[in-house]
Amino acid sequence: MEEIPEMSVFRGTSYHTIDDKGRVIFPSRFREVFNERQDNRLFITNLENYLVVFPHDEWVVIEKMLSQQPTLKKPVRDFRRFFMSAAADCTLDSQGRILIPPNLREFAQLEKDIVLVAWGGKNFEIWNKDRFEAQRKQTVENFDSHLDSLPDDIANLVLG
Repeated sequence: MEEIPEMSVFRGTSYHTIDDKGRVIFPSRFREVFNERQDNRLFITNLENYLVVFPHDEWVVIEKMLSQQPTLKKPVRDFRRFFMSAAADCTLDSQGRILIPPNLREFAQLEKDIVLVAWGGKNFEIWNKDRFEAQRKQTVENFDSHLDSLPDDIANLVLG
């Protein structure tokens, strides 16, 4: 049986603060993913009520895929305008920090207490702490209905 190499992904939840200049320190386990990729460039954009962060190489794939979508469809144009126009090209500095642009901080209401949320994917989210806690509470309160709507293969994998 061929061994599958472990994919470098972001995992876990980290509570942080954002400084007055809009800088956030990434946890070391997130920085390790960038180090493995040997690329400290990333893109941040808005999504729902939070921000989403993509390593540069993942962002290139998203840009290519979105550029191939039919622009005559209004939902596609609306999504591209919302998602792509807010994207900021950032670089992780030598201290493991990024500067989140003011427009994105305002959109996600990032003022002091924030949460970095990764769920084993190639990207991660940046939330206002209060918004994240409210979302988490809502998920817990509706957990059974969320489980019922999971695809069977995921439910069987997780629940056995």
